[in-house]
Amino acid sequence: MKTTKLLVLSLSVLTLSCQSTKPIQNQVIRTSQERPDRATAEAFGTQFAISTQGRYSSQAAEKMFNLGGNIIDATVAASFTVSVERPQSTGIGGGGFMMFHEAKTGDTYAIDFRERAPLKATQNMYIGKDGKADSKLSQDGILAVAVPGMVAGLLEIHKRFGSLPLKTIMQPAIDLAENGFDIYPEFHRALMDRADVLAKDPAAKAIFLTKDGQVPPIGTKLVQKDLAKTLRLIAEKGKDGFYKGPVANSILKLSKQRKGLLTQKDFDTYEVKFRKPVEGKVGKFEVISMPPPSSGGVHVIQFLDLLEEDSLAKAGPLSTKSIHLAASALQSAFADRAVYLGDPDFGHVPVEGLLSQDYLKQRRSQFEEKRARKASEVYGGDPLKYESTDTTHMSMIDNQGNAVASTQTINGWMGAAIVAPGTGIVLNNEMDDFAAQVGASNLFGAIGGKPNAIAPRKTPLSSMSPTILLENNKPVMAVGAPGGTRIISCVAQTILNYVEFKLPLYDSVAMVRYHQQWQPDVLFIDPPGPRPEVLKELKDMGYDVRVEPIPCNVMAVTKEGDKLHGVADPRDIGTSIAK
Repeated sequence: MKTTKLLVLSLSVLTLSCQSTKPIQNQVIRTSQERPDRATAEAFGTQFAISTQGRYSSQAAEKMFNLGGNIIDATVAASFTVSVERPQSTGIGGGGFMMFHEAKTGDTYAIDFRERAPLKATQNMYIGKDGKADSKLSQDGILAVAVPGMVAGLLEIHKRFGSLPLKTIMQPAIDLAENGFDIYPEFHRALMDRADVLAKDPAAKAIFLTKDGQVPPIGTKLVQKDLAKTLRLIAEKGKDGFYKGPVANSILKLSKQRKGLLTQKDFDTYEVKFRKPVEGKVGKFEVISMPPPSSGGVHVIQFLDLLEEDSLAKAGPLSTKSIHLAASALQSAFADRAVYLGDPDFGHVPVEGLLSQDYLKQRRSQFEEKRARKASEVYGGDPLKYESTDTTHMSMIDNQGNAVASTQTINGWMGAAIVAPGTGIVLNNEMDDFAAQVGASNLFGAIGGKPNAIAPRKTPLSSMSPTILLENNKPVMAVGAPGGTRIISCVAQTILNYVEFKLPLYDSVAMVRYHQQWQPDVLFIDPPGPRPEVLKELKDMGYDVRVEPIPCNVMAVTKEGDKLHGVADPRDIGTSIAK
């Protein structure tokens, strides 16, 4: 793949100093109301750098490094801990993806421990009597639950690459569940949003709501005794502590009582998959990202190549041209997503064609230079002839040349809003990521196509985009984010800010972002948005522009000479630690 000329996605009104001597003018740095300073969002060190979405999670990773553990020990410890700390967005009832660059071999692994459809799942299981998909069935309750892969994945990764004992690695998560933590604003918002559904499930209500079904106030201590007990079982018995015995029995009993689909055979046959990463180029850096069943890696690389010949850096970060053509690139990528992306184990996904230079040139020729394209004018291309919101993310890098980017999830806020009694496990609603009906949209508004139709043991399509940048096969950046479909644009923009405009990592993460995903046909821009004249020009071109927060929080780490640098998005309460 040819070197990509990068595009400005950042919108600005304030001058910043950059890594280069020439400043980029008029950049907006969005500040978070929850955390207006950068004291815990940014860290520098020479041994390791950690960025996660939780204070306790970052501390768990730091502890593993201080005990002599390696980057995988730290990642797995943080993963189990964030499952306790952020039950609204991830947990051992969910799954995830991980990119891992191993210094001693020089290999980069793409590891898929995403949830899978139960063996009893059928293509039309969410179609109602009116012939339309019923989103309530795929988002709330037992039918929304896919086979969890988090525990299998983390234990397989630890077994293969870790060094410290599993009990040591899991102790911070056990302690946090046992001792509790104070409910913080984002968690409180999630509980408010899902309170009505949580209140219908006795086990979920007992943990997350008051006796009269109200959401506890911010600052209330949340203790998860049952989850602590489950984590101890996993620490003692490994995979069998989750997929067999009392924990599995509770999940399966709940499924049977509520006419769900999960069976012991689903648990017995779950497999962690090591996949071939997708690769591209950004300047002098190799981009290594997650392949299908994630759409993220393909579309981040597509996006960069679609704008390769436009030299948009010359137009400036505030130019109407830059924003317009970037939005056009996102439209084309998301249209391809709806038509071609799915689980490669169940059908051909034309990755080579989607990333071929000839195909992308043909797609670029379809852009309108002076006006916005309506969604009805944008469609998936024909790559076959070119063939030869709620989630969490963590990034880590060390001085030995190892790097990890891992995105993990239970899908929507509080998943399916049900808890298996006695386990403390919030079960995922990952089945909503399938196309319940061709042309129907999911929780994040993404349009589903036939390749992402429901089938037994199939993995639903994802936008999660854990990505590692290499120079001479050595990691210089690990980056990713939660945020549903917005992950793709957020990860791409962070890379662009850092590599093309040479902004400091903190500013690269904190910059105002925008997002266009074909359908809905809206150009979303972070507040305060572009200058008024640019906003007017975009609207005059035909864009439906909405200036509102884009729910996506980037976690990034970099190697800058001998220095390791971590940044947790200041929009969030995440924490960076380095030494």
